[in-house]
Amino acid sequence: MALQGQIPVRFEDVFPHGAYVINEVAPEYDFDASTKDNRVQKRDKTSGLPVWQVPVMDADPEARKGQREVTVKIAAEVQPVPPDAVAGYPFRPVEFTDMTVTPYVDSNGPRARLAYSLRASGMRKPGGKPAPAAKDAA
Repeated sequence: MALQGQIPVRFEDVFPHGAYVINEVAPEYDFDASTKDNRVQKRDKTSGLPVWQVPVMDADPEARKGQREVTVKIAAEVQPVPPDAVAGYPFRPVEFTDMTVTPYVDSNGPRARLAYSLRASGMRKPGGKPAPAAKDAA
């Protein structure tokens, strides 16, 4: 049996040392549907919901250069809001809910390589409840 599409994974398996939001949550744009004057937000193929990108730093001290920063995508009607900042931390600790990983072949660069796309249904403070959605979505 071959695995195809999104594979469910636990947050702890993807980020065993935790993860931190390192920049703003932003829409993922559909470059095929967008024009110079009209940017169109990408929609999730399954749910039809808008897709948002969350830049994250993997807290694994042994993560190699180029693998420390990843993007997690969330399909949601309104822009997800990261957990509140924690005093003494330069970034916001985060935990993602209902994560999936999708392997794909990245043919950019000198050699093709196996890469992974990370998705989640939402985000929250570690061990907490999901963060509320933004009131004024983009």
